[in-house]
Amino acid sequence: MDLKLKDLRYLVAVADLRHFGRAAARCFVSQPTLSAQLKKLEQSLGLQLIERAPNNVSLTAAGEEIVARARRIIEASDEVVALARSQRDPLAGPLRLALLPTIGPYLLPRVAPAIRRALPRLELRLYEYQTAPMLERLRGGELDVGILALPVELDGLESHELYREAFVVALPERHPLAAHETLRVADLKGETLLLLEDGHCLRDQALEVCSRAGVREPQDFRATSLETLRQMVATGAGVTLLPELAVRGARRIQVHPAAGDFDRGFANFQELQHARGRPADAVAKRVQLLPPVQGMA
Repeated sequence: MDLKLKDLRYLVAVADLRHFGRAAARCFVSQPTLSAQLKKLEQSLGLQLIERAPNNVSLTAAGEEIVARARRIIEASDEVVALARSQRDPLAGPLRLALLPTIGPYLLPRVAPAIRRALPRLELRLYEYQTAPMLERLRGGELDVGILALPVELDGLESHELYREAFVVALPERHPLAAHETLRVADLKGETLLLLEDGHCLRDQALEVCSRAGVREPQDFRATSLETLRQMVATGAGVTLLPELAVRGARRIQVHPAAGDFDRGFANFQELQHARGRPADAVAKRVQLLPPVQGMA
């Protein structure tokens, strides 16, 4: 018996969409063609895979098991094609790139156009994860490269530093400290410090810096995004530390440089001996070249 990949793709499409017409549209074939091929597949296997009823399409128990295996076969087939393409043209094909939620919305609009111009055949697949899940997916091979804030435990990964970014202090517009040109950690003593929720490395970094000055954190507030932090500062609820890229164009808040060692480094991470090293390095170079991001050798 000769299984055909296209028949497995038809089966997976029906499993995903539970509708023959929509499955056919996804596979760019007519519904009669898809239905006939799936009937032939069932006959070849000697099993019913799909329960067909008016307005109801479902899988049999055998169909569920076969679909799970079909997904793995299709994924492996796609990986073979991608590997062959990368061998012919290392700077072409998909690259699964993940960024932290605290840098993705601010870095990507600046670097994505430059990457598209320099690497037109590279297909960026973009994801956002916090540090722990991103590292897990990098080590599991689900991602090709991730951009993370330092320091990070390598443990089977390799990294190359990309740039450093300064923290700035964000204050309400009429805050007494707004008259200062720069602020030190000691200047924030007694202030209410607004931070992101647990799991964000930026929260841990800000806490480490501000713990020296006796800045208090409210126990009833954890922001889910930097935009929420900016809006809460604008209402006068407190102050916060923000990455420099995140405050460009910010309104209704005062932004001041922070004196001292108020910055953090970023690096790209990937598995050791990863097959997509060359395109990952090419993307890293575009990030380093873009002002005001200062690349690091």
